[in-house]
Amino acid sequence: MLTIICPVYNEEKYIGNVLEFFVNAKPDEKELLIIDGGSTDRTVEIVSEWIENHKNIRLLHNRNKYVPFALNLAIRNSQGDPIIRLDAHTIYEEDYFLKILETFEKTNADVVGGPMRKIGKTVFQKAISYATTSVFGIGDSKIHKTDYNGESDHVYLGAWRRKLFDEIGLFDERLIRNQDDEFHYRAKSFGKKIYLSSDIKSYYYPRNSFSALFKQYFQYGFYKPLVLQKIRSEIKIRHLIPGIFSLYIITLPLLLFLSKFFLIPLLIYFFLDLIFTLKSSKGFGESLAIILIYPTIHLAYGIGFVLGLLKIFKKTSFENSNK
Repeated sequence: MLTIICPVYNEEKYIGNVLEFFVNAKPDEKELLIIDGGSTDRTVEIVSEWIENHKNIRLLHNRNKYVPFALNLAIRNSQGDPIIRLDAHTIYEEDYFLKILETFEKTNADVVGGPMRKIGKTVFQKAISYATTSVFGIGDSKIHKTDYNGESDHVYLGAWRRKLFDEIGLFDERLIRNQDDEFHYRAKSFGKKIYLSSDIKSYYYPRNSFSALFKQYFQYGFYKPLVLQKIRSEIKIRHLIPGIFSLYIITLPLLLFLSKFFLIPLLIYFFLDLIFTLKSSKGFGESLAIILIYPTIHLAYGIGFVLGLLKIFKKTSFENSNK
């Protein structure tokens, strides 16, 4: 039997798609655990209606609200193997579960999953989909390569063998964001095999406003230092560049007092921003969004990363002073 888990919070617009997909997808022998983080809309009501007709759907209540608590609660209260995570804002191919099982069988991996395929209904979402999969946007990460097949340090959402949690532990509940990154990095550090298959297909709808996008990437950046502190072998240059760039932007007014040459890196950045935007060959509206999305995600992630580092530094200094 498969265990399917899905953390939710105020997902009345999307939860029906998840429930319908689960009921119709093969194989039949499976259970779905919806973990609600205190929704104030009709999410719980909708799930409860489906439970009346489908006894393999269960609703759990996550008093701690955040995703890592929801994942751990579901894992502890589930029975199946493997355990597969779903996201309410994602659309899945009808053979999604079957391809996961097939990949486990073919690769003998501990973790499997597909790439992060981003799609959009609005011009802004389409712009994010392009910008956050380009090399200039997020670096050379395998999870964004839709035709890649092979071992990876990460997969989108993920499917896990149950024994893995006994061997390396559950999700780190300190991480409101990046808990999946840390778990997969930890698995890799234990010598576990993570396999990314392009046959496992799903489609994710990104944020639909600059404020929501900034908040998302700020949180990614803020919690990344804690992840890298735990799993230092996974530190990569792409994790550090946004923080360096943000520090440069913050200190630029002071630097310009010293020399006008400090303006050159900013000019190079805007040139690259323009080049990668034009390379997209999108219409005017989408291109205008793309050229603004690049600095938004870079500065949001970078500022978050710097503040995350400062938090770790302060905590370490406090602990050392009390020894």
